[in-house]
Amino acid sequence: MKSATGRGGAKRWVRRCDGVTRRDTVRIGVLSGLGLGVSAFSRAGAVAAEGLGGKAKACILLWLDGGPSHLEMFDLKPEAPAEVRGPFRPIKTGVVGMEFCELLGQTAKVADKLAVIRSMTSPLGEHGLANHYLMTGYKPSPALQYPSIGSVVAKLRPADGVLPPYVAIPEARSAGAGFLGPGAEPFVTGGDPGREDFKVRDLEFYPEVDVARLERRREFLSRFDRMRSAVESSQSPVSSQSSVDPLFDRAYRMLVSPQAKSAFELKDEPDAIRERYGTRGFGQSCLLARRLIERGVPFVTVTNPGWDTHESLVLQMKLGYSGAKVGVGLIPTFDQAFSALVSDLDQRGMLDETLVIAMGEFGRTPKLNTRGGRDHWPRVFSVVLAGGGVPGGQVIGASDRVGESPRDDAVTPNDLARTVYTLLGIDPDHELVTPDGRPISVNQGGRLIRQLT
Repeated sequence: MKSATGRGGAKRWVRRCDGVTRRDTVRIGVLSGLGLGVSAFSRAGAVAAEGLGGKAKACILLWLDGGPSHLEMFDLKPEAPAEVRGPFRPIKTGVVGMEFCELLGQTAKVADKLAVIRSMTSPLGEHGLANHYLMTGYKPSPALQYPSIGSVVAKLRPADGVLPPYVAIPEARSAGAGFLGPGAEPFVTGGDPGREDFKVRDLEFYPEVDVARLERRREFLSRFDRMRSAVESSQSPVSSQSSVDPLFDRAYRMLVSPQAKSAFELKDEPDAIRERYGTRGFGQSCLLARRLIERGVPFVTVTNPGWDTHESLVLQMKLGYSGAKVGVGLIPTFDQAFSALVSDLDQRGMLDETLVIAMGEFGRTPKLNTRGGRDHWPRVFSVVLAGGGVPGGQVIGASDRVGESPRDDAVTPNDLARTVYTLLGIDPDHELVTPDGRPISVNQGGRLIRQLT
């Protein structure tokens, strides 16, 4: 369920959004001409959130795209029959009663900072629909496209300075800004942060566009604003004050600001830090997320694909490729990057105010299939949180003896969304407004997970 984004789609949204004028359309056209994704910067108005005093000032969502297996990561069943328990064994952590997969050795060392929900449940087992539910807290509806949590944060808590309020590394999946329109879409970096030649798209001028030409276009928009203000106030253009849109101004400053561009320069990090996160794309994406949060971006999503493991669990989740002497599959790569992110934030004094979430759209079937993998299973799965005021060293809820259903304290994506908003100091009952003027609560009907607050 993709929202109408991109250059053409953004313009369709602009015509529909509440309060958007011809001036907004001109602004979007100018931004497109500069080579900027309009979804990163254009927005029709903003709303002040009714803060709840949440401790978290920022959030990093590690999206494990495809559905990570709870039975191979955070909820192993060593006493279950062989067709259930899978190929990996559990290891103890420093927290009594909390065991992880043997491939999560580094994560086990930071278990005292983690809260593991083992009783997440959803009725949706198709990737796109399930993505939407986890990322928004709303079940998909043909009548309305609901915004993702990151887009709501971008709307209600815009970033200070020149960086965008919501960044997706290296891409955005499924749920986007929904009815909030293009201004709440994430700024998408593109590329692979693990490559030496990694560059962020939309941070360089188009061919034949330089600072001087950019300044002329900026002046054109400024004149348009002055003329518009003059008409509205019955004054002459000369005497009217400029009202250049602050979001356009941010786009301009981001293009010409060395400080803004440097936020994305992973080469500025010491080699030891880069190696600590792992040199693969996911590890470097997590490091980039930390750099952005450090510089005031309130919400960053890191997408890690490949978790749709229908076959060959050992190859995909442990080895990474046939004949590997050291496992570089999905779980070891996650283990290194996730543990490095949590410990790095903690050592920098940032973890208490940065909420870290690791999750996918569902879990995997409690029985192995004939191909040595597991299929989609939304009835129960795990989500891990750290920082942002979340008490660590705890397990919330439980699945049954074979990891098939919640046994205790079932948690829905709606409940999780309400809790995340609360941790971020955003009132879950705050009302947003659709383009046709309908009020929609940030979260509707969710239950606060008290153990996390």
